[in-house]
Amino acid sequence: MRITESELILNERGAVYHLNLLPEELGSIVITVGDPDRVALVSKHFDSIEVKQQHREFVTHTGILGTKRISVVSTGIGTDNIDIVMNELDALVNIDLKGRVVKSKLQSLNIIRIGTCGSLQADVQEDSFVVSTHGLGIDNLLNFYTASINEEEKNILQNFCAHTQLNERLAQPYIATASGFLLKHFVDGFYHGITITCPGFYGPQGRVLRLGLSNPEMITLLTTFQFGNHRIINFEMETSGIYGLGKLLAHNCISLSSVVANRVANKFSKNAGKAIENLIEKTLGIITSINL
Repeated sequence: MRITESELILNERGAVYHLNLLPEELGSIVITVGDPDRVALVSKHFDSIEVKQQHREFVTHTGILGTKRISVVSTGIGTDNIDIVMNELDALVNIDLKGRVVKSKLQSLNIIRIGTCGSLQADVQEDSFVVSTHGLGIDNLLNFYTASINEEEKNILQNFCAHTQLNERLAQPYIATASGFLLKHFVDGFYHGITITCPGFYGPQGRVLRLGLSNPEMITLLTTFQFGNHRIINFEMETSGIYGLGKLLAHNCISLSSVVANRVANKFSKNAGKAIENLIEKTLGIITSINL
């Protein structure tokens, strides 16, 4: 079936609209970062850069590191932007843009998020590195798609909803799991746990400036949640969307975060920039050493 011009928007050069990318400008390994300025912090480690494109907050550098062709793409903040980025990345590899039809042979991308987060556990201190084993979304994005979950995901979600009661007032939570293919490579030097993805930075993450909160106990409820060996380790604003859409589109996704704030201890990193630089270097080292 042909995809119409209003459903898949292409710009004047035939590139996907928001990312302003052509299929040949994308590597099979994609690193996503929230901050557009962080793209250059990653690509400065490349041996060479072939492509630089930008449209709005979406900046892409594609280049070579060792034997790998990698694209680093800025998403901006939030799962609304993740919806755009994940769908357009998939379109670049799995839709014939000229014919506007889905390809008969589909390709899986390896998508690695490098971001920042707030810790929800006292032992996961500032400047630590976290791998999200699951993305548990309270942002509602995946509820707009047809999705299914496995038995483990269902049990985690049911227990989470019973513990927090968030599904009754604020959201219909959903959950998706990291790629096992990628997860096994990110072990040493990383904490593993469930990541909560929030639809905002202030009230949705329990911050109080001038406005009161409808659920002032949320931080405590998230911190104390436990299901078997699973605990909620951090929260941020993109992971569940990447994992959920990645699963539906059959891409391999992993989310890595540098802890900039410990919300239990009320502490903030004294050098968050250095911590994210360390995470970038560690991640690129792993990428170059494994078979992707």
